[in-house]
Amino acid sequence: MKVLLINGSPRKEGNTYTALTEISKQLSIHGIESTILWIGKKPVRGCIACNKCKENGNGQCVFSDDITNSVIESMSHCDGVIIGSPVYYGQPSGQLLCLQQRMLYAGGAYFIGKPAAAVAVCRRGGASAVYQTLLMPFQMMNMPIVTSQYWNLAYGRVEGEAAQDIEGMQTMRTLANNMAWMLKKLNNNDSSDLPEREAWTPMNFIR
Repeated sequence: MKVLLINGSPRKEGNTYTALTEISKQLSIHGIESTILWIGKKPVRGCIACNKCKENGNGQCVFSDDITNSVIESMSHCDGVIIGSPVYYGQPSGQLLCLQQRMLYAGGAYFIGKPAAAVAVCRRGGASAVYQTLLMPFQMMNMPIVTSQYWNLAYGRVEGEAAQDIEGMQTMRTLANNMAWMLKKLNNNDSSDLPEREAWTPMNFIR
């Protein structure tokens, strides 16, 4: 089993990457393979509802000049997806938002029924709005939403600082545990109980 982790930050190894790396490490403990795919800094087109992808029926967007079709191809070989974004004025990365729209619309057959989750990382505020925005398209695609002990949020400003968010990193590990559990249930008819939870480690903004 394999999970695709999409890093929607223009910073390749920033705090979004830090959060997704924590998830990846925890998935590996459960024997789940994962790949962190960075969408880069180049522009990503928004969906224009041309419906050419439906007419062609090949699971590809008619616009092939950005990363979208490559992501759809990667997802066709995965069993679950987690997308991560920093917060920009209370919204997700514009590139990631456009990518999510097109990859789900054009490549819907590769996504329906597969577990999904979102992660939002910010300096201080707006993370919950980004988290909700990224989850809504998954719900429309009949994708089971993987939850955690809290909303999947992490905090940090400078590169790698999110690793100091103790509760945030614990939330990422719990998310990974729940993703692994759900994948095993769906793919292997696993009858194990829910994953054991770490003792909750609450953490305030002020350190």
